[in-house]
Amino acid sequence: MHSGIKDVVLEFPENEAFGDYSSNVAFRAKVAANEVVEKLQKDKELARIVGKIEVAGHSFINFWLKKEVLVQNLADIEKKGEGYGKSDMQRGKKLMFEFAHPNTHKAFHIGHLRNITTGESLARLTEFTGAEVIRVNYQGDVGLHIAKAIWGIQKLGFSNPGKVKSRAEFLGKAYAAGATAYEGDGEAKEKINELNKKIYSKEDPGINKIYEETRKWSLDYFAVIYERVYAKFDRFYFESECAENGKQIALEALKKGILAESEGAIIFPGSEYGLHDRVFITGQGAPTYEAKDLGLARLQFGEYNPDLILHVVGPEQSGYFQVIFKALELILPETKDREVHIPYGWVRLKEGKMSSRTGNVVLGESLLDDAKSSIKKSFDTMDETAEKIAVAAVKYSFLKNGLGQDIAFDLKESVSLEGNSGPYLQYTVARANSVLAKAKIKKGETKAGGDINEEELKILRSLVRFSEVIETAAKNYSPNLLCNYLYDLAQKFNTFYNKYRIIDSDNEQFRLVLTQGTGQVLENGLKLLGIQSPEKM
Repeated sequence: MHSGIKDVVLEFPENEAFGDYSSNVAFRAKVAANEVVEKLQKDKELARIVGKIEVAGHSFINFWLKKEVLVQNLADIEKKGEGYGKSDMQRGKKLMFEFAHPNTHKAFHIGHLRNITTGESLARLTEFTGAEVIRVNYQGDVGLHIAKAIWGIQKLGFSNPGKVKSRAEFLGKAYAAGATAYEGDGEAKEKINELNKKIYSKEDPGINKIYEETRKWSLDYFAVIYERVYAKFDRFYFESECAENGKQIALEALKKGILAESEGAIIFPGSEYGLHDRVFITGQGAPTYEAKDLGLARLQFGEYNPDLILHVVGPEQSGYFQVIFKALELILPETKDREVHIPYGWVRLKEGKMSSRTGNVVLGESLLDDAKSSIKKSFDTMDETAEKIAVAAVKYSFLKNGLGQDIAFDLKESVSLEGNSGPYLQYTVARANSVLAKAKIKKGETKAGGDINEEELKILRSLVRFSEVIETAAKNYSPNLLCNYLYDLAQKFNTFYNKYRIIDSDNEQFRLVLTQGTGQVLENGLKLLGIQSPEKM
């Protein structure tokens, strides 16, 4: 082919009738497709793996891999096991994923659950494609919301409810009470504002005691949820450690003329850059979220020096991040083009967006518990297995949608063993495991052993695409692409399973290896989504 051809795309055609791969090379090279095909057919190296090359339309060329290549891929799956699908696409890169972001003294709701599910999956996909990944969590442990919660605690009466979950429920009620009073009671608002100053200044021992103890309650509760959804972090950052540092950075930026004074406050004049103005230090001298983010950036780059920091945060913060990234670029030039906002859609219920301010909120843990209860009613299964299925049901319901899509969570659909659900994929893995448990795979070279039928060929063609699907999902921050692939593979396997005998068939050896390969790939893919696969269901 012509050297120097740019933008040549090799992709999977949506219609399997158009081969295993399709290329637009003829269109890009502005030569006749027939001429390109003729040259490709003479390529001996290509002939070792490609069985058929055909022109589609005037400019696209379709390729079919040889059956032997597809079958040999099964041996590769068996050999690599949990490592099958890994690549070096992002080797040498260091990426920091910042996700979860719960505020202490507030509820960990369903939106946080989508956030943590998304961040952990993106981190796993990125690691699997060769990058070094740092997982961090920036948690709000100072601010007006704390003062509202402590005001509520004082009204309800400060006492230790005992259990971790009970403490979290108590804090949720206290915050809801304080938030409601702040908006509807002038006297309460004044007291809450005073509390906020005391929390920052640490001048009141009694308030400090309540704050420190209840802050730990929240963090202990969050740790339980992180473990439950298989999320881990290399570093926990807190607003309290970024506040003073961020304020000093902002004051330095004021001296340099990057920030400006306005009506007693210190602002970033975003309007000069086609953005909006934002306050970094209030007229009372308090650092805002914006200033704290300056302190956070200095810490993150100073401690880890990542190539990129990817902030998994809701879409309502898009304008905020545009301003912050621009301010950081001017104040800390080394951050230029190294900060990225990854937004995701709302998780909505029929009554609309949830609010922890009013207390009308679906807790993340409650959603997991409801899914688990539903599963235990439907299946005769152990508690540990029911837990794995529940986590899969909830996580997969989030991840199968594109990040930008809003979600109306449907519990019944999420726990179904039919259709595009996490439990359906887990059940397919368990089905494959069950077949393998009944028959030992014969040792020896992996061969077809007979004719390959249409259903088997479809599975083989899906399996060979796995690593490229992972690379695309990682590169585009799109776990839903992996979900689509896994669901399609599971459907193909189940169609095959329901139509043909595996054990004691004429082609038993091959079908067992095909079953093992399918189960392994499904299990690997689910792991990248942050989902565990029970041996039995």
